[in-house]
Amino acid sequence: MARMTQRRKVHRFVLDGSAQALEFPVRHREDVLAVEEPLEIRLGSLPFTVTMRTPGDDFDLVAGFLVSEGIIWAPEQLVSLRFCAGEDENGVQTFNVVEARLRPDVELPERGRNIFTSSSCGICGTDSIDAVRKSSHFSPAADPLTLPVETLVGLPDKLRAAQAVFETTGGVHAAGLFRITEDGDSELLCVREDVGRHNAVDKVVGWALRERLLPLTGTVLQVSGRASFELVQKAALAGIPVLAAVSAPSSLAVELAEASGMTLAGFSRGTTLNVYAGRHRITAPAAVPG
Repeated sequence: MARMTQRRKVHRFVLDGSAQALEFPVRHREDVLAVEEPLEIRLGSLPFTVTMRTPGDDFDLVAGFLVSEGIIWAPEQLVSLRFCAGEDENGVQTFNVVEARLRPDVELPERGRNIFTSSSCGICGTDSIDAVRKSSHFSPAADPLTLPVETLVGLPDKLRAAQAVFETTGGVHAAGLFRITEDGDSELLCVREDVGRHNAVDKVVGWALRERLLPLTGTVLQVSGRASFELVQKAALAGIPVLAAVSAPSSLAVELAEASGMTLAGFSRGTTLNVYAGRHRITAPAAVPG
């Protein structure tokens, strides 16, 4: 937690009309912020990419990122992960460079970060979906998972209860991986937080790879923000059959979920949610005769 948060002095303005606010409209206090720092990922000795992230679970982040890029999909392909030497101006180790060594038969990208998807890069939707299909080694469509809608709608609260960094800072996204039990209940397997919602998902997927759990059959990925194309892509590449978000999905996210055979839910809040794809996995209570 120490590297994930930082205390800063702030000037707090209070304009609520109270007598105290009128006398002291500006107050001095400390606030706790989520840390954001760059992480350089190297494949062997070669620089691959730099991502901005909240420090912590960096090995999970790198492993998940490699899965999300379609470079690896099995733990045996990842030989080792290590922090490289790096110091700040005070000579303190920064832990901001990670070297991943891959099995010799793993095909490396030709140059730089090999991105085939981004919500801002203007790639054609059809081409993007085809790229995911070609890169995926798992099939969410074949997953027979079904789950009660009551279980699915209750996941945001379970995720929120496990968000330690958000509780302190209010400034990070979260991703939680849940296994659905035989009786239809949910079991939290892993939760990760980060200033980037994509990083939070990568950290979950990387944890699963390192725990030898891929493909993630019979699971639900609950995220704290919206469901973008990239989050659906990351879930599909990990073999996750259900993705649920507390906010809205994008149109291309829905298209990819349908093409991948995933279930995609959005606006999961309180007692309601919308299912945009894969309705067949969601069971609802039987109607009460009138």
